[in-house]
Amino acid sequence: MPYTPIIGTLGYVTSPDGERVLLVHRNARPNDAHLGKYNGLGGKMQPDEDVVSCMRREIREEAGLECLELTLRGTISWPGFGPKGEDWLGFVFRIPRFSGTPFERNPEGELSWVPVKDILSLPLWDGDRHFLPLVFDADPRAFHGVMPYAGGHAVSWSFSRI
Repeated sequence: MPYTPIIGTLGYVTSPDGERVLLVHRNARPNDAHLGKYNGLGGKMQPDEDVVSCMRREIREEAGLECLELTLRGTISWPGFGPKGEDWLGFVFRIPRFSGTPFERNPEGELSWVPVKDILSLPLWDGDRHFLPLVFDADPRAFHGVMPYAGGHAVSWSFSRI
């Protein structure tokens, strides 16, 4: 059977000095599968978009910012991640340059600047703890990983870099 995941983007907007990252605290919708967790910004790719256009649109919609520079940090296949066990394929970006002032909140929750060094101490998806260090490390190579989910939890993680 062919692999037909939902394609999405996930972006981490950083402060000009790279010390802080803009995250959404998913606390606005009681029925949100991400309720209470901190996350980057992003979402599903539309049929008429490429992944960069999707990432730009999602950052504009969710934070009110225009991306001036995007760096593809990696890709992740998340089999079984969706609320009904849907498979996802995500393109993970770091956005080191942008214009505008971020929203204080969006329909998903409050936006806040968090020190990169503190990100792993926040309530996150357990799987995020595996790949987030790769998003912010100094290795210029992109990572490409697979992280199967079952019952709302990551069951394994593997990746390679090129």
